[in-house]
Amino acid sequence: MNKQTSELMVADDAVVMMGGSAPAMLPAALPDTAKMQMIRMFRDPYVLDKQERAELVQQLREAVALEPQVAELRVLLGMALCVDLDAQAGMEELRGAVEVDPENFLARLKFGEILMRLRVCAQAAEETQIAAQLATNAVQAELARRQAATLRTMQREGIERGGYGGKVLSMMDRIGKLFTRGERNESQAPVVLHSR
Repeated sequence: MNKQTSELMVADDAVVMMGGSAPAMLPAALPDTAKMQMIRMFRDPYVLDKQERAELVQQLREAVALEPQVAELRVLLGMALCVDLDAQAGMEELRGAVEVDPENFLARLKFGEILMRLRVCAQAAEETQIAAQLATNAVQAELARRQAATLRTMQREGIERGGYGGKVLSMMDRIGKLFTRGERNESQAPVVLHSR
């Protein structure tokens, strides 16, 4: 997962999605230092250095271990893992948040988002649709709508891992490379005509 992807995972919208101000939205099980780092991360995903990200992930892991049934903690851990460029672990935590609380808007939306970023568009669209149905305010509904629109664009343009469009683009890219390679070889090789 690249830095652009991690930035999208922790947009300021995360504060609004859970409802309320930043400190109020963070679960009580989270230590104060982790809360402050999360707030900083929400404002700018690049602000935490490697050591701070590792500490935040560790504190979130401990909080999840203490309260494994709190979906919001798992969502925060998943987001922090994405910022720490560990997309696979982040996806597993977000999947776990959905399993713990299938009716959690944020868990569904963020799980859909990471799937979208990893170009698993069909499943991402399904999670985003569920999130849209779970939205309880206009801001949540708008976030789900925007994510769904992005997914539709990706699917229309064939940007999907393993999808038909992705295969076509890959094949066209390979054909283009063959033509480019062929043009270089033709300019270097003499032309030989065969007659029968």
